[in-house]
Amino acid sequence: MARKLFLDIETIPAGEESMEKLKTLFEKKGKEGESFEDFIAKTSFDGTFGRILCIGYAVDDQASDVFYNENNEKETLRQFWDLARTCGLFVGHNVMDFDLRFIYQRSMVLGVRPSVDLNFARYRNFPIFDTMREWTKWSMGNVGLEALAFALDIPSPKGEGIDGSQVYAFYKNGKIKDILEYCKRDVDTTREVYKKMTFQNQPTLF
Repeated sequence: MARKLFLDIETIPAGEESMEKLKTLFEKKGKEGESFEDFIAKTSFDGTFGRILCIGYAVDDQASDVFYNENNEKETLRQFWDLARTCGLFVGHNVMDFDLRFIYQRSMVLGVRPSVDLNFARYRNFPIFDTMREWTKWSMGNVGLEALAFALDIPSPKGEGIDGSQVYAFYKNGKIKDILEYCKRDVDTTREVYKKMTFQNQPTLF
């Protein structure tokens, strides 16, 4: 049976090394009324210039942990791909359109060769099991991890004072430990959601 890798990433906007390029792009593509600061903030949603701060992970039922290397995103990616080569199923929430896409993009930007060439074909749940897509059955809708956890009677992963929208503010204030713990909680919650969605540890009625 394939080892399952549960994952979640936390991202931050582009670094100083990208500012000159982004100034050029802002002059060409910035929206009317948009500030350069707002333009930069949006880079955290895309791996073209945004950066991965950390990658939370858990294999099967092992304790969750996190890959984080201060100011060394490249090493974080190397560590992730070293683990990924040992796993066969990749599980996350919106992992197909965000987390894994972002990881592949940053790997190309930073020259870290992926150890696995994952198939991103839609309408299937292997080798990528996206809990959001499986919940909506590939409709145009979406559901947040917290809402889905609540629906399945699983505690919220959101600790007091932090959610995904606050990661960069916590980063700027040096609250890295809080971010890493939050990332691990998301991994733990995703694993519990996956188990509920796949009816693990529940009696068979038929």
